[in-house]
Amino acid sequence: MSEPMKSRPIEWKDVRRVLVVRLRSIGDTVLSTPVLISLKKFLPEARVDILLEDWVAPVLDGFEYADDVVIAGKSAAEKATTALELRRRGYDVVINLHGGTTSTFFTRAAGARYRIGYAEYRYASLYTHLLSSSADFWQKPATHSAEQQLALIGFVGVPVDPKQRTHLAVTDAAEASLREKFRATTGGDLDARPYALLHPAAAFDTKQWAAERFARVAEHLEGRGLMPVAVAAAKETAVLDRLADAAACPIISFSELSLPEITALASRAAVFVGNDSGIAHIAGAVETATVVIFGSSNRAHWHPWTDAPNEIVFQEFACQPCPGYECKEFGEPRCILSVTPESVIAAVDRVLA
Repeated sequence: MSEPMKSRPIEWKDVRRVLVVRLRSIGDTVLSTPVLISLKKFLPEARVDILLEDWVAPVLDGFEYADDVVIAGKSAAEKATTALELRRRGYDVVINLHGGTTSTFFTRAAGARYRIGYAEYRYASLYTHLLSSSADFWQKPATHSAEQQLALIGFVGVPVDPKQRTHLAVTDAAEASLREKFRATTGGDLDARPYALLHPAAAFDTKQWAAERFARVAEHLEGRGLMPVAVAAAKETAVLDRLADAAACPIISFSELSLPEITALASRAAVFVGNDSGIAHIAGAVETATVVIFGSSNRAHWHPWTDAPNEIVFQEFACQPCPGYECKEFGEPRCILSVTPESVIAAVDRVLA
């Protein structure tokens, strides 16, 4: 492995404002929380903000290690307005955890003296500090997404703990609205029975375990005295319907919960069982025991980053990991199709023990 690229050191004693840029998904945002925690511990008097896309920003509601969540905007006009606002705020340091064209635009537009990213980023010449790779920083060949992000700040002198896990807050407002929705759906109280949280949806077929197999897990959980509660997005109600139809026990389903409400729901669950997804990372960040089912995804990069009991369940294939859009090896995603209910149930029993 090569040595990290050297740049002039950052005068951290003079830093008053830091911006973290983290565009894209729920999981990406959750896995950025160790960076925010590390920065705030290192710079308790400085302002630490994060730039997110609007749809994912609520996942950080109430998060105590970010002073402000800035919304990137969707249209060109909105993005231009955001860029002007970033420059007005006068950040000293911008850390880009994403690296795409849009995130680089915001990084440069903010006008900070120090701009930190990876050498592989597009338009790398616009950065003042470039890290060769997280493997170089941590001196190991494979790194987790959280480690990749922590490496960027460790590289420029911020103390980083490789054991710093993800964390999310549960707000009073989210818990109150969740209780209302639970009562409206079930007629009962959220605390009436212990429950397990299921998430049977995923971004791709190569990551989505069959609803019928989740039904077998739900039945097992019911047999253990845990009420099965399933969540999915509004556009994913079909998978919730398949789960309910296939299960020989009642399933309480929600498809209209906000991200803060899902966080509150996950925080009270006895166990989370779901596909590799942002919701799985939410469960880990509130220290709920998790069982995550993997298909095409990179397990080393995306496994739960939590100290709570957790297991990943998978069947190993030589073609893993892959981009996941389609199965080019077999024509069908055998990786996820080969995972058995028995293996998931066994993992559930182990984390509950």
